Amino acid sequence: MAATGVLGLAAAAPAQAGQGAESGAASDGLDAAWLQAVLERYAGFGEKASGGPGDETCGAWLEGELSRTGYACRRQSFDVPFLDPKALTLASGEAKVPLVASPVAPTTGPGGLTGPLRLASEGGDLTGAIALVVLPYRRWVTLADPQAARPLEDALARGAAAVVLVTTGPTGEAIALNVSARKPGPPRPVAILAPKDAAPFLAAAAEGRPATLTIDGRRGTRSAYNLIARLDRKAARTLILTTPRSGWFGCAAERGSGLAVWLSLAHWLARTDLGVNVELAANSGHEFEFLGGEHYLEHEAPKPGKTAMWVHVGASAAARDWHEFGALRPLPSADAQRVLTATADVIDRVRPAFAGVSGLEATLVATNATAGGEMTNVLKAGYGTTIGLYGIHRYFHTRADDMRCTSGELVRPVAAAFRAAIGASLGGPRAG
Repeated sequence: MAATGVLGLAAAAPAQAGQGAESGAASDGLDAAWLQAVLERYAGFGEKASGGPGDETCGAWLEGELSRTGYACRRQSFDVPFLDPKALTLASGEAKVPLVASPVAPTTGPGGLTGPLRLASEGGDLTGAIALVVLPYRRWVTLADPQAARPLEDALARGAAAVVLVTTGPTGEAIALNVSARKPGPPRPVAILAPKDAAPFLAAAAEGRPATLTIDGRRGTRSAYNLIARLDRKAARTLILTTPRSGWFGCAAERGSGLAVWLSLAHWLARTDLGVNVELAANSGHEFEFLGGEHYLEHEAPKPGKTAMWVHVGASAAARDWHEFGALRPLPSADAQRVLTATADVIDRVRPAFAGVSGLEATLVATNATAGGEMTNVLKAGYGTTIGLYGIHRYFHTRADDMRCTSGELVRPVAAAFRAAIGASLGGPRAG
């Protein structure tokens, strides 16, 4: 994302790992400056690939925060795929550009793979070719999307030695795609090319000119963990509050804004007795089709009969909106491409809390069709009372999702609305 001074919205540099928001003693968790510090602290950990240094350090920071606030913390470990890349490039003639690659597909090795570039859409035999698949315009999320999965499978079935996907989207950036860690990955190398870099390769593919695809690096599995924190009030039922913390890149708005909401609520719930126990989970493994959330749901979460409500703060909770006249220009308002769902038993209490919060004011009844992300699995597992948020902002799943894409001011109304919705749904604080 090109830096811009328009509207003076560029954020300060991220906080270092030893600085930033601490236990919240100086804030009630709704102060924009405190929320900004949380965002900068999260951004300062760098890339958040599951089980990588940024993800691990973020989890340890949250563990310290919540322990100081009175929660009993534990870790739930599981294995995730990883790729530590040494080289990710596509070259043809004088053109050479960086790529994004998935840890579930094979690498090429340091020498790369050379073959003719071919446009997969032109049909025919692709044996030995590097196939270019130009995806249609959208805000992409997952390789499981049929509009991505089908042309990829078709190109491989026609013999392509490798496939390069062009993720056409709202920014021109390469958009990483979520993949499953529980199913076999593609049998041959697959990479993602930014639309802004695609022109010379589309021209080369039209003529079948040769190219070299290099996906080199250390690939395997490593341990990641969900951070689980519990406040046991000896109540009959528990409020579960979850958020993902991992992602493909820095994830400042995609993950950071939701995590800031979640941490603000954690501080509020520690000092507010709603007549329930509180269990928090900050899950890793999200980019592998909600792998960490599935592990928590299957093995650690309180059972439906013991749960008062499940609240999930997912992707793009408070991301910046942008004008699209020519170059993207930042706005002080939030991207409305975010969705709030609530089960029918509480939706009339949730809707007033989110009135006036763009995108979230049109709260939908939570069903398997409307719920997104982890909440789909939660509903299928029989949890009867839920509130869930998910969204796809413009720089979602791109390297450009940095601190220019969110702010404490954007997070504050979402955190306040969640607080009001939870309080109203559970009947308000208990006296004494």
